[in-house]
Amino acid sequence: MPTFEYIALNLEGKQLRGSIAAESPAAARRVLRNRQLHATKLRSISEAARERHFDPRQLFKARKRRLLLDLTRQLGTMINAEIKLTEALEVLIAQTGDDKLAQAVQNIRDQVISGETLADGLRQYSEWFDPTYVAMVHIGEVTGNLGRSLDLLSTFLAKKQRLEAKIKSALTYPAILVVISLFVIVFLMTVVVPNITRIIVESGREVPGITRFLMGFSDFLIHWWYMVLLGLGVIWYFFSRSLQTTKGRLYLDRMLLRIPVLGGLIRQSVVARFTSTLAALIRSGMPMAESLKIVAQVTGNAIMTGAINRARERIIAGADIATPLRESNVVDPAVAHMIGVGERTGELESMLVTISETMEENTDVSVQRMSAIIEPLVIVIMAVVVGFIMLATLLPILQIANIGDL
Repeated sequence: MPTFEYIALNLEGKQLRGSIAAESPAAARRVLRNRQLHATKLRSISEAARERHFDPRQLFKARKRRLLLDLTRQLGTMINAEIKLTEALEVLIAQTGDDKLAQAVQNIRDQVISGETLADGLRQYSEWFDPTYVAMVHIGEVTGNLGRSLDLLSTFLAKKQRLEAKIKSALTYPAILVVISLFVIVFLMTVVVPNITRIIVESGREVPGITRFLMGFSDFLIHWWYMVLLGLGVIWYFFSRSLQTTKGRLYLDRMLLRIPVLGGLIRQSVVARFTSTLAALIRSGMPMAESLKIVAQVTGNAIMTGAINRARERIIAGADIATPLRESNVVDPAVAHMIGVGERTGELESMLVTISETMEENTDVSVQRMSAIIEPLVIVIMAVVVGFIMLATLLPILQIANIGDL
């Protein structure tokens, strides 16, 4: 059954966010009306996932993830200490270091007091609690092991953050080098080059072709810089719009996987996210078919999502999940074979944990390898560009000096 995210107003005019399972958007709106909620925005989880996938604000969500991890750990500790859920939530309201999260916890506590489950309350705030989080809490409540589920969630979130931190560490320094290099080149082309070439032109000497090219490019940047920004903005707009389509998302993810070194790092992170999330859901007691449905929503790769959905269909039909994963070309044949062995032996959960840990170790190696390649590559490209600029500006000066000597 499809899942929809919504923004709705209650009878008091308060805005609520959440997700709901329904056969169609119309059915989802009927359910919300029965809850005395007026939906102002409704979209499928697949659309929301595509939009969030390329959201630049993701760069600034590290603090939010840390807050969520701390909240989960504290709540799990209090539940395991047999503190009532409502009292534990009350403590979290005072300890949470974010006003928005504190307000969310306050509203969730009020809903729990009114008779709703914790999972139902969490589902209202999908910007904080994703489907995996809600599902594991729901299983913990149903089985009476909420504390254990929260402990599993803490471990899962911590592992996920470590993996993301490793990838970011590999990209941060090269990204800084690229930005600095661009600023240096723009400064040279718009400030240094015009002053030098003006002296050359005023000398009346013939200007070499390489210098004329540099002068033309410099004039273009100085007088048409707004056209450059406009062109980049148009390209960005159409690129981001294309990512909101299934075809565009598939094309980009396929191209990213083919990039040398970086593609391998992306593949490892996708497989690690898949295996660790699936292992956590299975360990919490969720059925395989439902676990795969949730994992497909959070995998972050359209090709992998398709493979997981096909695997879910095979599970429902009584077949294995290793075959569609192997055919996706995202999961290595060896990894797919290990998953198949885990299925046949009944040790799928432990096998998934092993694969996840192996992928994390491989990510460390890939991060070091990519840093060793990208950093000197950026420096070399920078040196070549600056060298070209220096050659184009110094060549006519040297010619003038040689003529003066004669």
